[in-house]
Amino acid sequence: MSEIRVGIDVGGTFTHAVALDAAGHNLLAQVRVPTTHRAAQGVAHGIVEALERLLQEGNIDPSGVRFIAHSTTQATNALLEGDVAPVGIIGMGAGMEGRRARGETSIGDIELSPGRWLKTYHRFIDTSGLPDGKTIEREISALLDEGARVIVACQAFGVDDPTAERLVLETASAMGVPATAGHEVSQLYGLRMRTRTSVINASMLPKMVETARMTERSVRDAGITAPLMVMRSDGGVMSIDEMMRRPILTILSGPAAGVAAALIYARVSYGIFVEVGGTSTDISVITDGRPQVKPAEIGGHRLYLETLDVRTVGLAGGSLIRLSGTKIADVGPRSAHIAGLPYASFSQPGTGCKLEMFAPFDGDPGDYVRVVADDGGTMALTPTCADRIAGGRGTEGLKDAWRPLAKRLGLEPDKAARAVLKAGCAKLAPVIEKMMAERRLDKKELVLVGGGGGAEAILPWLAEEMDMEYRLADNAPVISAIGVAIAMVRDVIERNVVNPGPEDLQRIRREAEAAAVKSGALPQTIEVRVEVDQQRQLVRAVATGTTEMRSDMDRTLDETGLRETAAVSLALPAGHLEQVGGNGGLTAFTGRREKSGLLGLFRKVTRPLCLIDGGGIVRLRRSDADVTVARVGELDETLAGILDRETRYGDAGASLPAIFIAAGGRLIDLSGLLTAEQVRVMADDETSGLDPSSEVMLITGKG
Repeated sequence: MSEIRVGIDVGGTFTHAVALDAAGHNLLAQVRVPTTHRAAQGVAHGIVEALERLLQEGNIDPSGVRFIAHSTTQATNALLEGDVAPVGIIGMGAGMEGRRARGETSIGDIELSPGRWLKTYHRFIDTSGLPDGKTIEREISALLDEGARVIVACQAFGVDDPTAERLVLETASAMGVPATAGHEVSQLYGLRMRTRTSVINASMLPKMVETARMTERSVRDAGITAPLMVMRSDGGVMSIDEMMRRPILTILSGPAAGVAAALIYARVSYGIFVEVGGTSTDISVITDGRPQVKPAEIGGHRLYLETLDVRTVGLAGGSLIRLSGTKIADVGPRSAHIAGLPYASFSQPGTGCKLEMFAPFDGDPGDYVRVVADDGGTMALTPTCADRIAGGRGTEGLKDAWRPLAKRLGLEPDKAARAVLKAGCAKLAPVIEKMMAERRLDKKELVLVGGGGGAEAILPWLAEEMDMEYRLADNAPVISAIGVAIAMVRDVIERNVVNPGPEDLQRIRREAEAAAVKSGALPQTIEVRVEVDQQRQLVRAVATGTTEMRSDMDRTLDETGLRETAAVSLALPAGHLEQVGGNGGLTAFTGRREKSGLLGLFRKVTRPLCLIDGGGIVRLRRSDADVTVARVGELDETLAGILDRETRYGDAGASLPAIFIAAGGRLIDLSGLLTAEQVRVMADDETSGLDPSSEVMLITGKG
């Protein structure tokens, strides 16, 4: 019996479910159902319906499902629509810090979106001595009487000693009241921001927990015994129990699913991922095999939460066209799905179609267009329709539906279609150009990679407009659901530490490893990346792993397949690549690239590198790097030599090279560390269990 991975992606319009062969990530079955935003059970109803249909139509044995996960729009929608629970805040502190904590935990009502507010109520407890249960119970009861439905406990320096916060949680639990504490949501100092983040998290608890329990019950009733996982906003997954504790981590989990697929399934290591849906397009930048991240904000206020840097544009395959006289005013943001109209390209248009102006909703401008046939049928003209006309694939019926718009624009139908596509791409191109400029990326070295149901209609024209290379991901329409199915367990630990020593880094690394295990990862599959932000006095450890041993990665490409994959990643001919090292299923390829300097007077030579695993997934891509092969027993001496040779010194002090170690099939990322001592101690810690005679690859990034 084959083993199956199931992914369910909850989109704005449709919920997609896919089943993949765990051994090769081959698509076995897929279904699509309307997303059930307005159902009594919320989006859980659509998730359950999609799962039931997937198992039935795919003839899938539930006992063969070894991994199941879903993304969710519930957290995002709750914040956009203000569908959240009022929160009662219990602030705590003692002495001088206590007086300050009283003000910093009384944050008032939070504007979630224009006109949508989260109501908060506040009480303060002096913790000069440990508060007794009766005092806490009295304050919780007072908050409930005022209107709170969920409780948040935040204490000054609660990240160092959360005893009082835990006492509030225990008391609330005994009273049957949902609650969360600041130290559970973030371990960073900054009481006001930690309180705000905790309040946002708490406000979603009642509904998210209800939905999670309903979904998990349905999964068990279907006969699936694998743990149910939920997509996080940073591209990983976590257990359902962790989601019920920290639902805030699922904000923007939908776009994150597409990025996860781009990294693992589409194998994008250096490019722009453009996921085109029916209503909007999500754009993200991937460099060196990593997506970009940014701090989350609500109502203009930062939270202690990192999300993928995904830019959303109101243009997609189903966008409606808007006119101003005889010119195209815009394409979108309203879509045919939102307006309840079928695409002309998917319809059987009658004869005598006429153009009609309308407003999709009350308050919308009345400059959107649709076509009405003699038989009364009403249809939308969209970029998907335009792509078929401009590409010479339009049926006679579609051409008849398109002609009224072309006549209004004073153009031939194919040129009118191109004008619509050009206007749509003009909304996407500036966003992509800005993202490239922010990261100083050269578009000549980048590729546009398309996913989503509308990518085939938009991406070729966008690439032409921007003069860039492009490719469509395999199974692009269900790419996000695939991303959910193959995502890895992830957790992040952050601590404020002044001048962190090696013991601090080791402790925080182990905390991240334990957090990933708690989120559902097997210990032996976990990799941890530790980085130090000296300016913010912050240490961050990011742990990733899987829920099972990676037998799905036992499918290995031969040397030719690995070389071809590396060539695509590096945008260099396969025959020009050199294999410079390989161990434990990780293989390194390098090439040579020359760039002319000012006035062509000199040339800069770089050696781009691609590190790839046996399954063809790019684990690391660097624009310029060296590879050194060394034995584990000689690692410290070799590493010391590299650091001494490659460290640069300036007014800001020492600048270390980015160091990575490929050892035992794992990639050890030391690029976020700041001192040679930190690098050497963490390298020793990460390789301590390996045979001293075994070989590792040291990768030194130069750019």
